[in-house]
Amino acid sequence: MPHAQPVTPDSRTGDGVRALQRRSVAVLALATVLGGLGIGASLSAGALLIADVTGNPALSGFGSTMNAVGAAVAGIPLARLAARRGRRVALTTGNLLAVGGALLVIGAALVEIPVLLFVGLAALGIAAAVQLQARFAATDLATPAHRARDLSLVVWSITIGAVIGPNLIGPGETLGDALGLHALSGIFVFTIAAQLCAGLVVWFGLRPDPLLEARGIAKTAGDHATAALGGEPDEPASASPAPTTAMRVGRAPQFLAIALVALGHAVMVGIMAMTPLHLTHHGGSIELVGITISIHIAGMYALSPLAGIAAGRFGPIPVVLTGYAVLAAAAAGTAFGGGSVVIVQTSLVLLGLGWCMVTVAGATLVTALTPEVERPARQGQSDTAMNAAGAVFGAASGVLFAVGGFPMLSSVAGVLIVLGIAVSLRLRVLARR
Repeated sequence: MPHAQPVTPDSRTGDGVRALQRRSVAVLALATVLGGLGIGASLSAGALLIADVTGNPALSGFGSTMNAVGAAVAGIPLARLAARRGRRVALTTGNLLAVGGALLVIGAALVEIPVLLFVGLAALGIAAAVQLQARFAATDLATPAHRARDLSLVVWSITIGAVIGPNLIGPGETLGDALGLHALSGIFVFTIAAQLCAGLVVWFGLRPDPLLEARGIAKTAGDHATAALGGEPDEPASASPAPTTAMRVGRAPQFLAIALVALGHAVMVGIMAMTPLHLTHHGGSIELVGITISIHIAGMYALSPLAGIAAGRFGPIPVVLTGYAVLAAAAAGTAFGGGSVVIVQTSLVLLGLGWCMVTVAGATLVTALTPEVERPARQGQSDTAMNAAGAVFGAASGVLFAVGGFPMLSSVAGVLIVLGIAVSLRLRVLARR
C-alpha cells in the first residue's frame, strides 16, 4: 500500500485538512464539468447511431446498455486501483480508457461494424465510472456533517458539461461531415477532447491525493490513540477505544444501500434510453431530442447540492424515499402522457430529479455505513451494481418499448420503484436498531 504523498507540515491540522478538502473538491468539480461534456454528448447520440448503423431501432436501447456495462465492469477495478495507487491514478486511467472507447466508436461507425460500435460504447462507459468515483473521492477528507454536501457538489458540477453535451449533436454532425466521418459520430470528437482535458486536470491538480492523505491522517490518529493506551504506535488501529458507527451496524445495511441506489439508477436509465426514439417516432427533430435530454440531465444534477444539504439535515433515508416518490411521478407521466412532448419533457425532468435524490443520499449512506478501510471496495461495488442494473434494464427497455411503448416500459419501471421503496424502508428499520 502506498504511503500518503508528501504535504506541507500543517496540512494535517484541522485548517490544513479543510483547505485540502476544498481544493480537492474544486479540482474534482472542474474535471467532472469537462467529463460531463463527453458523457452528455455520447448518451444522446448513442441510441440514434446504433439505430442508423444496424438498421434496427429495437437495438437502440443497447446504447445506454453498453455504456452502463462499461461503467459496471470498470467500477471495481478502478476502486481497487484507487485503493492501491490513490484517486488521481485511478481517475486519470479511466479518462484515458474512455478516450480509447470514443476512438473505437468513431472507427466502428465509419466502417459500419455494429459489434465494434457496441464495444466502443462500452469502453466509453468507463467515463461514467470515473464520474461516480469522483463523487466518492469528494468524501475522502470530508467531515461526516459535510459528507453529503461535498459529494453533491461534485455531482452538481456534471450539470454544465452534461447539459451542453446533448446539444452538440448538430455541431457534431457538421464536424463529422467535415472530417469525412459518419455524421452522428462527429460528436464523439468532442468527447475525446473533453476526456483528455479532464484527465489532465486530475493528474496535475489532485495533489496530494485525498484518499492517500486521508489514510495518513487516520494512521496518525490511530497511532496517537494507541500511544494513549500505552501501546506501541505500530500496533493495529483496532486498539482505538471507540468503534465507529459503520463498524457497529454490520454489512447488511451496506448492501441494502447499494441495492436502493442500483434500483433507482435502473429506472432512470430504462426510461431515459427510449426517450430519443419515442420523440423521433412522433416526428421530433434531432434538436428536440437534444433539448429534452439536456433538461433531463439538468434535473439529474442541477439541484444535487440541495439533495446533499437535505440528506445532511434530515437524514439520507427520507431523501431516498422522496426521490422514489418523484421517480414514481415521472413513470406515471411517461406511461399516460407519452403523446405530449410537454408531458414527456416534464417527466424527464422529474426522472432526473428523483434519480438525483436517490443517488446522492444513497451514496452518502454507502459511505457512512462502511468502515474507512473498506470504503473504496464497497464504493466500487456500489458503482458496479448501479451500472449493471442500468445495463440490464437499459437492454430490456428496447424490447419493452418495441412491444408496448412507454406504457409497458413505465409499468415495469414502477415495479422497480416499489422494490426500491421496500428496500429503503427495511434499511430504515435496521438503522434504528
